[in-house]
Amino acid sequence: MKLDDLNIYDIGHKIGLVGAIFGDEDGLFLCMFPDQPLPPKKMDFLQMDLDDWKKLIHQTDLLETEVLSHTEHGKQAKTILRKSSRLVDQRVNWRVFKRDGYKCRYCGADDVPMTVDHLVLWEEGGPSIEENLVAACRKCNKTRGRMPYEDWLNSPYYRGVSQNVTALVLQDNKDLVATLRDIPRSPNRKERK
Repeated sequence: MKLDDLNIYDIGHKIGLVGAIFGDEDGLFLCMFPDQPLPPKKMDFLQMDLDDWKKLIHQTDLLETEVLSHTEHGKQAKTILRKSSRLVDQRVNWRVFKRDGYKCRYCGADDVPMTVDHLVLWEEGGPSIEENLVAACRKCNKTRGRMPYEDWLNSPYYRGVSQNVTALVLQDNKDLVATLRDIPRSPNRKERK
């Protein structure tokens, strides 16, 4: 099986880490994370070259990977294996919030915690710069997910919640579509400090 046989966007979303494989000259050792079932009888092996590994590592670094287990006292423990590299500079966040009137650009909410939403998706190389960000409440940001911005504006959810924003904001959101091609793309890599 090849990496191209999988939907790369499923990695880190639907396809996640469930264990690790270690090996020596005598064989391989499949180590499942605590509370994970034994592997199914059917297992696929991916034949991957260096470029495939780069794609896989990049995609798996997009979301936090968590291992949930139980301690000897029965309490649930959580271990973060990889932290998301989607952190946006707080100064940029606040400039976007201020520019957008501290309201969600999609539903107009101003009484809930705000996030910033990438117009060109982060997974597609969209940078965390003001021109590529809008203020969004968590619900709208999560509902949009990985939907392309133009599709989002035409989605039933957006059409329903956007009735709460002014005509000017609606037009501003539509006008952003024309700016998407000018937003620089770059591979998003984890920054090391």
